[in-house]
Amino acid sequence: MALVVKVENLSKYYRLGVINNGELWKDLQSHAARLFGWEDPNQRIGHKAVYDKDGFWALSDINLEIEEGDCLAIMGRNGAGKSTLLKILCQITAPTKGCFHIRGRIASLLEVGTGFHPELTGRDNIFMNGAILGMKRREVAEKLDAIIAFSEVDTRHIDTPVKRYSSGMHVRLGFAIAAHLNSEIIISDEVLAVGDLKFRNKAIAKMQELSREQGRTVLFVSHFPKMVMQLCNKGIIIEQGKVVMEQSPIEEVMPAYEKMLGIG
Repeated sequence: MALVVKVENLSKYYRLGVINNGELWKDLQSHAARLFGWEDPNQRIGHKAVYDKDGFWALSDINLEIEEGDCLAIMGRNGAGKSTLLKILCQITAPTKGCFHIRGRIASLLEVGTGFHPELTGRDNIFMNGAILGMKRREVAEKLDAIIAFSEVDTRHIDTPVKRYSSGMHVRLGFAIAAHLNSEIIISDEVLAVGDLKFRNKAIAKMQELSREQGRTVLFVSHFPKMVMQLCNKGIIIEQGKVVMEQSPIEEVMPAYEKMLGIG
């Protein structure tokens, strides 16, 4: 199978505490210096340019290859670095070191309301998400009824600004958009935990269909073992920003993860 995601020596460093210089123009200078690798004009004498004791590595030398049609579970404790990895792949934040290559368009569900403009209606947000993915308005319109029906957001609410939606409505509509619009990769980070049991099962069944019948790739983060076993065929385990179990069949990864947590 063709590779759709390749991650090479990916690392992410975060500084802790107050890091601004107190003046906007100095912050912009420092940001440009970090971006282009220049010497920071606001750096204190004796301090390293980027890495010092006032920070930590959220990810460290992550290497990963994901094939087309795979459903990969990214597992680990809270704070292990799972969400940081997904945010880098979605280009929400940039890596400190390393690189990654993605073939195809990504639909991301990283948190409730991701990709929604709160002042726009549900219908408007569907068209906006389609435009972000490079689809024409006509293409989105052809799938509009299917998206609304799958989301179970009734006709009274679909033309209401999404800022008035509940968290469950946000998740249902967001997932329906990701599942029906033209994206080759779906990234989901624990958002399905917000939905009710009926919709979670419906969403898992849809992702299975997309993966097995349409060859879409799924990167899935969840702390529900049953959901992971239902959906994913492979998994990795991340601990303190490092991969402690390389990509393996999910039947091998889940017992190792439960043993790590002390529940296996």
